[in-house]
Amino acid sequence: MNDIEIVKDTGVLTITLRRTDKKNALTGAMYEAMIMAFNDADGDAGIGAIVLRGSGGVFTAGNDIGDFLASAQTPSDMAAWRFVERLATLETPLIAAIEGLAIGIGTTLILHCDLVYAAPDARFRMPFVDLGLVPEAGSSLLLPKRIGMAKASEFLMLGESFDAAEAHRLGLVNAIVPNADLYAHAASRAAALAAKPRAAVATTRRLLRGNRSGLAARMREEAQAFSQALQSDEARKAFMDFMMRAKPKS
Repeated sequence: MNDIEIVKDTGVLTITLRRTDKKNALTGAMYEAMIMAFNDADGDAGIGAIVLRGSGGVFTAGNDIGDFLASAQTPSDMAAWRFVERLATLETPLIAAIEGLAIGIGTTLILHCDLVYAAPDARFRMPFVDLGLVPEAGSSLLLPKRIGMAKASEFLMLGESFDAAEAHRLGLVNAIVPNADLYAHAASRAAALAAKPRAAVATTRRLLRGNRSGLAARMREEAQAFSQALQSDEARKAFMDFMMRAKPKS
């Protein structure tokens, strides 16, 4: 599809978000394309790493709200939920290259990445509560484990944004790389991973992540809470307010 570009080269599969007119906001079709790319990578012995990046100076503005509301069903039927479930079970090492906005899933997905590189202008935000919703992608479990309860509460409950420097300080990104060099740097790290003994990388990755049953259980709990919140009056009002703000002025 035109909004997603997938390229294989020397052991690396690169996924590029190309919906630049909408700040790479994610639609159900884009989620489905990424799920297929993950399946392809996991099933291809020639692929040793995946790079996920945006285009047009933006990683992603998160879910396309209009598309998301139009397709809102039970979590198991939604492409967005199938994507986060697949993200959590991905076996191929995943590297993210982030510049500009990384909103919602654009931030929570980095908790599932093996390596993350950010440009100086990267801005992260998880505004779930502001939309009357709750965290997703296992972030309510993974984020406090990674950065501590105080900062996780700040980011998930207050919904405040943070920059690349703070993300690096907290250990959410590996390095800050100039915009002009960001993709080349991420691609070089992916190529380095792909060139290493595959079984050793896979086992090391599995050991680092540990038992994932707790994550799967939390993601199911999040999905149930998200589904209930999505039907609430406060979520409907928040979405309506968001759509009104986003509507072009005549």
